[in-house]
Amino acid sequence: MHPFLMIFGLILLALIINLPCGYLRQGYEKFTFGWYFYVHISIPFIIYLRIKSGFSWKFIPLTLGGAVAGQIIGGMIHRRRQRNG
Repeated sequence: MHPFLMIFGLILLALIINLPCGYLRQGYEKFTFGWYFYVHISIPFIIYLRIKSGFSWKFIPLTLGGAVAGQIIGGMIHRRRQRNG
């Protein structure tokens, strides 16, 4: 498989994994244990996938960007659902 497709898939997977985490994170007050838990729980899994895919540490910013985007989008979905009932 082409390396570009693999890294794109890894970034997309990081985003998808963090969607429910960002959604659930919104239910907790900032900087509480639950909030930290949902922010960080996906990191070991994403690291494992990055290493198994054969990518070096230089690709961490890309996967981190995907994870942050997933957290933000998940939080936006939670807020929109709360507002609309």
